[in-house]
Amino acid sequence: MTDRHDVTATLPWMREGTAHLLAVVDKLTDEELAGPSALPGWTGAHVVGHMARNAEALSRLAAWARTGVETPMYADREQRAAEIESSAALPAATLRGDLASTAATLDADLSALTPAQWQAQVRSALGRAIPAAEVPWMRIREVWLHAVDLGAGVEDLPADVVDLLLDDVSAALSGKEDCAALLLAPTDRDRTWTLGAPDARETVAAPAAELAGWLTGRVSGPDRPALPRWL
Repeated sequence: MTDRHDVTATLPWMREGTAHLLAVVDKLTDEELAGPSALPGWTGAHVVGHMARNAEALSRLAAWARTGVETPMYADREQRAAEIESSAALPAATLRGDLASTAATLDADLSALTPAQWQAQVRSALGRAIPAAEVPWMRIREVWLHAVDLGAGVEDLPADVVDLLLDDVSAALSGKEDCAALLLAPTDRDRTWTLGAPDARETVAAPAAELAGWLTGRVSGPDRPALPRWL
């Protein structure tokens, strides 16, 4: 099983996800980009603008790891929200170019880190202390899941990314007080995942990608218990 800090695996997944996201955005017309996305209150342009600004924010973490100078992803939530709004208002062609160029810069910034720099401690936007080696995984979640918000299918996610998402998200949700106790039984895997307290569990069976989509709020399921927000 791949560890989310194994950059030999996660950097290629990040690049694959970036190419996938760019292809999804390329298929959208300018009118579709200006229209609603699957995220409530956000247009496609908001999603793309967020992804461009997210790449810049993660590049700041790469700079922090490289130089040792504290460089947070964002000054605060207000800065993040304002940057997304201003980015969403850009002309479509500018926004598309922004998405591609910031992703390329992030890739270059991460690729330049040394083994020692990968272990440097930085902080996520939520304030969690993490090694820089977690940054590619943070970007993987963004590119693959926001592609779904723009119309791609959860079935497009690579199997290894799906499994690591199930590991990551099930652990995060299980730490929330209102998380139901569930046994997740993917129909296309030979293992299971658990949610919530270790007591009597309802079993939820579905393909692994569908379960990952459900846990992250991208897929609804019939008669499934409500879940807390993941992030």
